Amino acid sequence: MNVRSLIPVGRDRGLTSREYMPFAALHREMERLFEDFTRGWPTLTRGWPAMGTTAETMPSMDVVETEREIEVTAELPGLTEKDVKVNVADNVLTISGEKKAEKEEKDKNYRVFERSYGSFLRTLELPDGVNPDNIKATLTNGVLKVTVPKPAPAQAKKVEVKAAA
Repeated sequence: MNVRSLIPVGRDRGLTSREYMPFAALHREMERLFEDFTRGWPTLTRGWPAMGTTAETMPSMDVVETEREIEVTAELPGLTEKDVKVNVADNVLTISGEKKAEKEEKDKNYRVFERSYGSFLRTLELPDGVNPDNIKATLTNGVLKVTVPKPAPAQAKKVEVKAAA
């Protein structure tokens, strides 16, 4: 007797599920329908930032942690130092800014408009004990680099217990 003959297979020759899920196919079809309908539209980001900011205006970020520091790198093409704000409050690093259109030309009939303009806001929670005065930020060729020195590890201190007098 061949063991393979005992394994049920579907039309696509893949293994079938033993569990019957009556709404799974409907759910998949509805997801596909919405994906097809919204394909090509700018997507709204979830949570932060404010409504109306599209994914195209959100900068890509890399966060790297080394032994001594946390390095945040964000792509901000076309922005200058005066267009970007970096703030730290309550152990939350906030990078915000706005990319503005250079000028508006009403006499042109645009067929394709791929550059995006608007404001953005990205936040990152920092570890406890970070000194905001030691954080450095530089913007070079459209790449923002924020260096956050890590705090010294907390040292446990033994407290001597004395008898009450």
